[in-house]
Amino acid sequence: MQILQDKKIVLGISGGIAAYKIPELVRRLKDQGADVRVVMTEGAKAFITPLTLQAVSGNGVADSLLDTQAELAMGHIELAKWADLIIIAPATADIIARITAGLANDLLTTLCLATDAPIALAPAMNQQMWHAIATQANVATLNERGYHLWGPGSGEQACGDIGLGRMLEVSELVNLSSDFFADKYLQGQHWVITAGPTREAIDPVRYISNHSSGKMGYAIAHAALRAGADVTLISGPVAISAPIGSKLISVISAKEMHHQALIYAKKCTTFVACAAVADYRVANIAEQKIKKTNDVMQLELVKNHDIVADVASLADKPFIIGFAAETENVEHYARGKLMRKNLDLIAANDVAKSGQGFNSDNNALTLFSAIDKTEIALANKQIIAQKLVSLINQHYLAKQS
Repeated sequence: MQILQDKKIVLGISGGIAAYKIPELVRRLKDQGADVRVVMTEGAKAFITPLTLQAVSGNGVADSLLDTQAELAMGHIELAKWADLIIIAPATADIIARITAGLANDLLTTLCLATDAPIALAPAMNQQMWHAIATQANVATLNERGYHLWGPGSGEQACGDIGLGRMLEVSELVNLSSDFFADKYLQGQHWVITAGPTREAIDPVRYISNHSSGKMGYAIAHAALRAGADVTLISGPVAISAPIGSKLISVISAKEMHHQALIYAKKCTTFVACAAVADYRVANIAEQKIKKTNDVMQLELVKNHDIVADVASLADKPFIIGFAAETENVEHYARGKLMRKNLDLIAANDVAKSGQGFNSDNNALTLFSAIDKTEIALANKQIIAQKLVSLINQHYLAKQS
């Protein structure tokens, strides 16, 4: 069953340009099984029509506190009691200020006072408005009161400015909604996850690397966050965004990743070595770009430190999961690494198979412990990650008992 199945979500829309994205948000929430009812401010109706939102939600749209027909049944109180979650998106500087002040001068602000359901705000405003002292004071107050702030994101804005203030993308808001209702079975755990490739410099413009996209490691980070863990993500260069709520440590080389991994591994309960770390680096990096003067160029390579083995050698080591991306004899090589590097678990995959592994959205894994193995069939990496995180936790709990 989907996490949002039968969840009752009130989606409050205030008057910002990002309101044009909300029909897609409603549709995506419904695709996940949620029942969505929309409340609009007068300002919101300047950007998107109630009829559009009624069509995509399948429910009537509420837009007035003084609707005589709705209030025959005390409509605003009924909505306030009905909701499992209230999401306000976009949450403009104005609606944030009015909620902070405890005003009840329209249906949406009245709902916020009348409900005991959790309330999430997805801020959307000009970057200068977001940084204004008044807005930051309001946001701090709402944080203290237990409101959930989802965003804002950073980037180009409708006014042409660049900076914080963009509403999060629809996919991010859907993920956060699912995360909100997910089982927090990792509560109290701190996971450190390495992800992505490393780059080993040859000269100032060239490097040695591999085909890792970081998608698997980032999916594991998201799944661990969803399950309630604190997550530190140590990532090589990738083209995807870190999951909201994770602590991102960006690195380039294997040496940098090794340094950060040893720092954070001492503070965590679980260490997941998912990064595709270069086994070797160039012995002597050229200070200037190497010119194409010879038909053959020879590079002397030296072995990098083995990150996961060094973490496993710590006196007070965390629970450790390694990864083995192999092209042949997968089980043989994976079990060898498991024992040789003193790991608790190792997740192996055959990257020689098309449609899975490096640069793919899909993967298939076999999880090995010293005594058993578990197959995780080919699926989207997000689904693989959720299953893997659950299995890791089962082994972790078994070891603690």
